[in-house]
Amino acid sequence: MNYEIWDVHSHLAGVPGKTPEERLGQLLEYADRVGIARLCVMMGMSWNYDPTPEFMRQSNDEVLRAIKRFPDRAFGFVYLNPKLTQASLDELNRCVRDGPMVGVKLWVATHCNDPQLDPLVARAAELKAVVTQHCWIKITGNLPGESTAMDLAELAARHPKATFSCIHTGGDWERGIRAIRPHPNIYADINGGDPTAGFTEMAVRELGAERVLYGSDAGGRSFASQLSKVHGAAIPDAAKRLIFAENLKRLLRPILSEKGITL
Repeated sequence: MNYEIWDVHSHLAGVPGKTPEERLGQLLEYADRVGIARLCVMMGMSWNYDPTPEFMRQSNDEVLRAIKRFPDRAFGFVYLNPKLTQASLDELNRCVRDGPMVGVKLWVATHCNDPQLDPLVARAAELKAVVTQHCWIKITGNLPGESTAMDLAELAARHPKATFSCIHTGGDWERGIRAIRPHPNIYADINGGDPTAGFTEMAVRELGAERVLYGSDAGGRSFASQLSKVHGAAIPDAAKRLIFAENLKRLLRPILSEKGITL
């Protein structure tokens, strides 16, 4: 069966190309091979765990360049550092309020239950922007500022009007799913990590198919390996349609409507 597929999580880093436009073009070439219609792109051509205001702006400018070249295929998410409140608010307003971006990307600068996130999340909610938060639970130990799904649950409880995507569903997905289950404003993004039996089935069983999102984490992961998590899951076709595109379209519809974009 053919499904419409929207990818909630992709990157310019780890992809061939000398410019942002070349890299997104390469990603879309790969996406076309496996039937992915749209990509959400976040962070620029290089990584920084604790970005300065200058690095944030450069990273976001690279994404803006890329999505400008492919406006019908890609959406941008603004990369922020919660430790830099004013600089992050300025970037959020520049790229989302005054620009084409539709979401927020938070990585590992600080734990996401830190009160430093509150003004950023409150502003994102006002703008109807989805907040995507990297979450891992590592047996080898997390990075100093790396969040867990339990941290995100605390943040979501403080901001019931905001919408969150739990990137990687915490890595240790059984614990991650249980941590976010009580919070209907958190969605499980199943990207990254190896495709393992039972992951998608448990997410659908515990959260409902309406709270599960397909993402790839390309170019860190292949589209095919991440698509297999949904294609190979023992769930109904109706659930696969929700996970592959319909849930993300529903989450993005309010902010796209504000920008005059009709799905």
